[in-house]
Amino acid sequence: MASLEITPQKPLRRAYERDPQAVDVWMKETYPKLRKRAKRAGAMIFFLDEAGFQSDPPLGRTYGLKGTTPVVVTSGQRQSINVISAVNACGAFWAATYTGKLNAESFVAFLKNFMKERPTKVFLVVDGHPAHKANSVKHYVQSLNGRLELHFLPPYAPDLNPDEFVWSHMKPTAYPKSLSGRMSHCESASSRTSPTFITTES
Repeated sequence: MASLEITPQKPLRRAYERDPQAVDVWMKETYPKLRKRAKRAGAMIFFLDEAGFQSDPPLGRTYGLKGTTPVVVTSGQRQSINVISAVNACGAFWAATYTGKLNAESFVAFLKNFMKERPTKVFLVVDGHPAHKANSVKHYVQSLNGRLELHFLPPYAPDLNPDEFVWSHMKPTAYPKSLSGRMSHCESASSRTSPTFITTES
């Protein structure tokens, strides 16, 4: 196999509904034009994504003494919490936790917090979630008089969204060991003060 330059690899997931031509247009035409517009307008480009965390995620392989299977202590109750976040190329990061499903009303609330006291115009890149395209969201964006624009990724192309990698990295690394035991606390805190906003920007 090595002589044929064939190596063991973990495959990437690609939805069969994905349109390779639309992805190519985004990468070669749409996004480069958006970057040029942002530079001319003094705007910042953020990528937004949502993710969900459960208290019983799949466990990855690890090392242990021969004959002794490692044990990860988790909650016996199935709990979950959702997050929404936005990140840009300069490392600015905004996030909020919430319970329940994302809808237009909650998305508008998130956008209001995200735009609060933001000094520059923002081009926000999102996927095709129905909440992102709702009329109430369009009305809110229009009310900002050009301070915010929503730009949509091609369907079924999460690999084009850098924010996707924030949570895909966190789930198999930080989440199982450090957060699963605290899920009940996070969930109760989120229900009391939903949504909870986290902002880290430079």
